[in-house]
Amino acid sequence: MGQLLGKNFLTLKDFTPDEIIYLLDLAADLKDKKKNRIPHKLCEGKNIALIFEKTSTRTRCSFEVAGYDLGMGVTYLDPKSSQIGKKESIADTARVLGRMFDGIEYRGFGQEIVEKLAKYSGVPVWNGLTNEYHPTQMLADMLTVRERFGKLKGLKLVYMGDARYNMGNSYMITCAKLGLDFVACAPKAYFPDQKLIDECQEFAKESGATLSFEEDVMVATKDADIICTDVWVSMGEPEEVWKERIDALLPYQVNMKAVDNAKDTAIFMHCLPAFHDLETEIGREIHEKYGLTEMEVTDEVFEKYADVVFDEAENRMHTIKAVIAATLSEEI
Repeated sequence: MGQLLGKNFLTLKDFTPDEIIYLLDLAADLKDKKKNRIPHKLCEGKNIALIFEKTSTRTRCSFEVAGYDLGMGVTYLDPKSSQIGKKESIADTARVLGRMFDGIEYRGFGQEIVEKLAKYSGVPVWNGLTNEYHPTQMLADMLTVRERFGKLKGLKLVYMGDARYNMGNSYMITCAKLGLDFVACAPKAYFPDQKLIDECQEFAKESGATLSFEEDVMVATKDADIICTDVWVSMGEPEEVWKERIDALLPYQVNMKAVDNAKDTAIFMHCLPAFHDLETEIGREIHEKYGLTEMEVTDEVFEKYADVVFDEAENRMHTIKAVIAATLSEEI
């Protein structure tokens, strides 16, 4: 599938269903090789830059380990190490890095930033997360689902919580592309943007997927195969946003009532970090301000499906490795 060589990875809207499945198949093969200690230095001698305007444990580790496994040099630029958009324009940063590196990862804010890096750098650019999309997480999630169910098409995936941003948007795109039935379970004001819904309905016509938008948790989760959620508030958002979001989304917490309403074979997934206990500073802060011991998912649900959630976290590395190899390696 040489057509992915040199291609940017900015949103799964840009990829055909066959290309997405190809990346999942490649990830599964590379995962098998790693488990069996079979070297796969498919990008030996190449170098990549990782730009992180938003920090992340899983995304950074996944890109770094993937790069090293593929035989690459990896340079990490944290929020203080890069002048992108501050002392140097995004376009100029892209043109500098594109002359030094073979590929660039960006994790940060607006989608327009990663799009501009792709436009000016002249090398493949990979979206590690923007406000609008999270495509590497989608590959990890779909690989996890396929490992559990042996298929993707025809499964019912319910996303509970705020469906207006990167995770809700990306699940809707991915399900529409791959033929999973997608349900956004949220207050009406927290449904995805109508323009993106219309775009995904066109994808769904091709795949046979259905897209639904439901405010009632019991209606949404009935016969679900997969229930997903994400944190309700991003770090750094003002306090009034926290209160508004918590008040609106508390009825959409993933608890045992919601899970028991799904199929007996259903799984729960979370991209992490998850606020399911008081073992974090943020968790304790939320408890002090709002009296909550759990947020988007209860501890009971999280621990019941912890093996799935941590398979999902591990699969970030294998799927990111597939993206890097497919877009940079002449050996694929």
